[in-house]
Amino acid sequence: METSRSPWKVLRQAHELALRVWPAYSCDCSRHDFTLPQLFACLVLREQLKLSYRRAEQLLRDSPQWLADLGMSRAPDHNTLWRAFGTLLKTRRVNRMLDLLAQLAAKAKLLRKLDSSKPLTLDSTCYEARHRSRHYDRVCRKMLLRDGGKYTEKTDADEVNRSRSRRARQMPKLALAVASACHLILAARVHIGCGSDAPDFAPLLYHAWRRANVNVVVADAGYDSEANHRSARLDMGVRSVIPTGIGRPSSKPPGGRYRRLMKQRFARKADRRTYGQRAQSETVNSMMKRNFGDALRSVQRRRRRQEMLLRTLTHDLMIYANYEGRD
Repeated sequence: METSRSPWKVLRQAHELALRVWPAYSCDCSRHDFTLPQLFACLVLREQLKLSYRRAEQLLRDSPQWLADLGMSRAPDHNTLWRAFGTLLKTRRVNRMLDLLAQLAAKAKLLRKLDSSKPLTLDSTCYEARHRSRHYDRVCRKMLLRDGGKYTEKTDADEVNRSRSRRARQMPKLALAVASACHLILAARVHIGCGSDAPDFAPLLYHAWRRANVNVVVADAGYDSEANHRSARLDMGVRSVIPTGIGRPSSKPPGGRYRRLMKQRFARKADRRTYGQRAQSETVNSMMKRNFGDALRSVQRRRRRQEMLLRTLTHDLMIYANYEGRD
């Protein structure tokens, strides 16, 4: 499923859906120059085109027809967009938008039953905390350069490793639940810092399960856990397909009923075709990094989380706008 490349189409679609999620104004005492749905649509446009706040302001000023379609008489200031970013992208509102997008996609028959042929797939990816050349990172490790230092300021290997460890603890991480048939994101969780994927399994599956008809879920070995299998199969009635990969290498069978079952089924390649669909979640991660970039522009940890959530919504809006344009 390709995403829509038309900024105007996505802008209009974002505004129409935001009217059903956000109130017109956050406070009765505000200036009421712009509504929250209008500002959300502008932020989606900024994210789609990978613009700064100032460049987004200039683009809107040069596009009076787009402003007229949103009912705006003038373009919002870049400071207004910056403040709106922190106000709009709250987890509760983002979840409501994902609920609405899933309902509309199901009504339009874009989102169908997620069974063994096209299951729900889970995966996570990390973003760069800032724009930075990978070649520069390799040179720093090779020449023992301090992070951000000059070539004449060499240090020891321990300092270089500590610098890499600090960057890993600050790396933004996005975990997604994806409908493999249409590449629509049904649930998302954001973190700062690398860690285990297993704790994200149950929340991702639950939110995707309540938004769509999920029969099968597929995840890689990072989500391997007996508790995750029990949560999927016993609590939600969803068949989970996860290879056993957690723990020390051993010839002994894995602990737990469902992990032993996975070991047996993967040994005889019973779930080969179903597990092969897991690549669809990696495709979505690739689509998002290709369309929006692999580095975040925000500096604060809170706003980095919000930026990943905005990219998730923008991706879904681009897919839905493209599907609506075909009808």
